[in-house]
Amino acid sequence: MELMLRKAAVADIKAIHAMLLQAAQSGQLLPRSLSQLYNHTRDFYVLMQGDGALAGCCALSVVWEDLAEIRSLYVKESLRGAGCGRRLVEACFDDAAALGIRRAFTLTYKTGFFSRLGFDEVGKDVLPQKIWADCIHCPKFPDCDEVAMLRSLP
Repeated sequence: MELMLRKAAVADIKAIHAMLLQAAQSGQLLPRSLSQLYNHTRDFYVLMQGDGALAGCCALSVVWEDLAEIRSLYVKESLRGAGCGRRLVEACFDDAAALGIRRAFTLTYKTGFFSRLGFDEVGKDVLPQKIWADCIHCPKFPDCDEVAMLRSLP
């Protein structure tokens, strides 16, 4: 099946929201409101199936002058293991490089996947900008069970 990778458009947001909401309900990631998603449309990449259905999404969120977060990564279950997640994350890496960002991090339950992409586990204290910008407002704070992972970018 041919999948097209592209930047997200406003018209994709409701499908992204539905996909992320389903993932959040099963505990795979944190929910994002429609408002948050519309505000961050430009952060997202999407993989689209030939029939126009959303196959996956991922966002690059700039956190600081040299630091960005890979977030809201999700791929339909039927397409997992086919390189879709890698394609989405690598698109975010390219975006980060174009912006001059030298480090990317993620908070995840999928440590094996991100390790294969060159991320290393780190303490959350390495990410103070993230903690004070987002984590402090999270219902899981301060008992977050996600693993922080960091990678240097070329």
